[in-house]
Amino acid sequence: MQVQGGGNEQNFDLLTVSGGVLSEFLEVAFHLILYVREVYPAVVFERRKKYNVPVQMCCHPDLNQYILDVLHTMKPLLEKGEVQRVALVISDKKFTPVEKFVFEIGNPEGVDTTASSDNALLHTERALRGFLLKINSCDALLEPIPKGSTFSILVYTKESSFVKLQEDRKVQEFPWVEADERTRKKESVIIPLKSSSSGILKMQLFVEECAEKTGNSGDKAAGV
Repeated sequence: MQVQGGGNEQNFDLLTVSGGVLSEFLEVAFHLILYVREVYPAVVFERRKKYNVPVQMCCHPDLNQYILDVLHTMKPLLEKGEVQRVALVISDKKFTPVEKFVFEIGNPEGVDTTASSDNALLHTERALRGFLLKINSCDALLEPIPKGSTFSILVYTKESSFVKLQEDRKVQEFPWVEADERTRKKESVIIPLKSSSSGILKMQLFVEECAEKTGNSGDKAAGV
């Protein structure tokens, strides 16, 4: 794809750029969700800034590495437009899901050809800022989670993409498995947080919350 701006044309690989931006954003979003929902104590987080928004990032090396490994193996799928959804699932002590933060991702269909790629990225950054602000304030919309809750990350993709993922030698060091049935809630309340198709971003974020903080869910996904 070509984007023209300032009288000059430049190659602009939309999916690759979008995948890189989403991977970077999801790292920040995951940390912020874990902080806001108090999955881990506030003392293990430190305040930083991303997209001109104050965020909280965890300082625990093992947790940080886990999230980085997830994103590292997921990024090639994002760059090929093969990720339909990414979900951070919060579960109770019995590993029963109680909340699921779902990032529904659509492939960008194009950007304004009268604008430069820099402008497209600027609009995208503004949209990502809005998502972080919504996550920051979502606590007011949700019931508290049980003490001792844990989390997992799911990636929804095509079966063929999952097979290729499993064959990747790099991924074999950090294997993904088909998601457990317990991650599939049958009854839940959907709480929309934000959607955007700005710049190179096409995404919506919502929370699936079990009214009694128990339950099961409903699609097929790979989890780690």
